[in-house]
Amino acid sequence: MKVLISDSMSPLGEKILTDAGLDVDVKTGLPPEELKAIIGEYDGLVVRSATKATAEIIAAAENLKVIGRAGIGLDNVDIPAASQKGIVVMNAPDGNATTAAEHAIAMMMSLSRNIPQATASMKEGKWEKKSFMGRELTGKTFGIFGIGRIGAIAANRAQGLKMKVIAYDPHMPKDLVEKLGVELVSVEELAKRADYITVHVPLTKETANVISTEFFTNMKKDAMFIDCARGGVCDEEALYQALVDGEIAGAALDVFSQEPTTKENCPLLSLNNFICTPHLGASTSEAQENVATAIAEQVAEYLNKGVVTNAVNVPSVSDDVLAQVGPYINLGEMLGSFHMQIAKGGVQEVSIEYSGELAELNTSPVTVAFLKGLFTPILQDAVNYVNAPVIAKDRGIRVVESKSDRSNDFINVLRIKVKTNEGENELVGTVFGKNEPRLVRLNTSRLEAEASGPMLLVYNNDVPGVIGAIGSTLGNNGVNISRMTVGREEASNQNITLLSTDSVISKELLEEVMQLENIDNALALELV
Repeated sequence: MKVLISDSMSPLGEKILTDAGLDVDVKTGLPPEELKAIIGEYDGLVVRSATKATAEIIAAAENLKVIGRAGIGLDNVDIPAASQKGIVVMNAPDGNATTAAEHAIAMMMSLSRNIPQATASMKEGKWEKKSFMGRELTGKTFGIFGIGRIGAIAANRAQGLKMKVIAYDPHMPKDLVEKLGVELVSVEELAKRADYITVHVPLTKETANVISTEFFTNMKKDAMFIDCARGGVCDEEALYQALVDGEIAGAALDVFSQEPTTKENCPLLSLNNFICTPHLGASTSEAQENVATAIAEQVAEYLNKGVVTNAVNVPSVSDDVLAQVGPYINLGEMLGSFHMQIAKGGVQEVSIEYSGELAELNTSPVTVAFLKGLFTPILQDAVNYVNAPVIAKDRGIRVVESKSDRSNDFINVLRIKVKTNEGENELVGTVFGKNEPRLVRLNTSRLEAEASGPMLLVYNNDVPGVIGAIGSTLGNNGVNISRMTVGREEASNQNITLLSTDSVISKELLEEVMQLENIDNALALELV
């Protein structure tokens, strides 16, 4: 079989693929039209971030069986198009965690001792010793926004520097964070107490521009801000203003909302109290070897043996099992994603009950799919069908499965209860026909909803005119409603209205819906 490596990466990757008996071509920097012209020859495609595996490229890939991303982010791969064509998409989510954390620490040290500015000064022939007074790190408070795997490594390194570490993460259990020797705090407390704040969260709907004016205003005047995670998490205009106004003392970014980044599209580059690097978080020889080795081994195993590892669009199961429970895998992932977007607090326990004929099948892939769906809204490409159970275990989430051959309402039922530190939700789903996943109950409200794509979930009083008002509000803002399901709760005289829309509901429109009469709450959802 033939494999194309279309981006620059460690030669180890090519060697592993060749040693596995695969015919490997390395052709980097191909324009899209050239890639489209040759992609039909290949069974495997290995990329980093430069190659864009668009729907058009994938449509031309007649023999392609697998796309491997040497790294975490998959923004450059059209996963739905690949899935529709039966192409497995894999990534290497664990190869650069240490490197990313260490880069944040390096940025903190550079900020504290004015290293980039002093270097530039000396290269201009100057000796400005008094102009670059620095500060010690020992005894300072290191604040982490998002203490997942990379954040935990950064915490460990900061503790080695004798710093006190605090963290904000609404999805991590307090006891697990405290086991790291880290104090879990609110977002406001993080901003007010920390001398240095580093960001380690993916870019999601919830985290887009989450670090903005209010956050910077709450920070200490002499505090410093670091983001080596994802461009777009930090509001760059707000950061610029905070630095200009003296709200904070300095900042360092490795990632930007627009890359490549220049003075024309990023005013931050003109400031003396701002330092930066061109997205170097994963750029070490060790990290590049790690991700190249991992993805090459995964691609070779799949092409030679059919073994699926770290796939983001297909579970690691046999064709026979997939044929039996495939629709319920989709249902499980949908229910997981739905829950994470409506829940409050960190998940503590998941109880999954399989009822009816489904109870007689191998349902473990469905459980894994639910966990993947649960974590995807908060971790994005860092979670897949392989590592989802590991992430649940690392976060102290108890997962309980049970089976019953009885099902009262449908032939097969998937009932899931999820407990968080702030409450509990129960979701019930089934599959209509051969492959039509449905949400049939949300807590005590019965409904029959095809939960997919952009959606609006509304909790409203059961009185005349409410649905009309919602429809008019969306219509006046150019949002079309493609489907609508209403679930009624008799005891409370409250409805759950679930609307499928042709476009994502903006924050401004969501706020407008919330202001309507008889609306108790509204949530904008994005489901696969």
